[in-house]
Amino acid sequence: MSRTVSLPSTAAVDAALEVASAYHSPAMLNHCIRSYLWATARGEQLGLEVDEELLAVAALLHDIGLVPEFDNHRLEFEHAGGHVARVFAAGAGWGPARRERVGDVIVRHMWNEVDPAVDAEGHLLCVATGLDISGRDSELWPASLRTAVLERYPRSSLRDEFVGCLREQASRKPSGAAADALASGIDERMSRNPLEPHHP
Repeated sequence: MSRTVSLPSTAAVDAALEVASAYHSPAMLNHCIRSYLWATARGEQLGLEVDEELLAVAALLHDIGLVPEFDNHRLEFEHAGGHVARVFAAGAGWGPARRERVGDVIVRHMWNEVDPAVDAEGHLLCVATGLDISGRDSELWPASLRTAVLERYPRSSLRDEFVGCLREQASRKPSGAAADALASGIDERMSRNPLEPHHP
């Protein structure tokens, strides 16, 4: 496999993959991995200088706030996930500034857009999750790459699982990003996502 369809091999990324594998379903784990792959491919297209290890850790942990063990009844899931990532990064020996960066990247993946000149990793995770969840701007990624990534990391039950997580979050946090996503039609956008296996 080429680098465009694999995670970087570092101790921190390996540990983040272990954590994500332990707490996420197979469908959600594949979503996290694909998010990194879409992000790094787009970063190469744009010629962005990226901390690949930080981006990979952020991608692997960006939805960890959705799992029951790390769900927070007050904080929106992306903020809860950002805190988990900061703790993880401290355990990995990252300095304070880099810990804050990985948390910020996770929080910003739910923004409508992130300026790549201000936060390259945040921009890339934002656009990558937009592609993987709703198919946003799918034409920016080569068809051959999309096929290779989806063959290795299939979507399976992602749509139903993810929408279910958002609904559960929105029921307790009606002013949060999950509720906003549902109100904006995320369910329908996921159904129309060209990455979905049933899509023509």
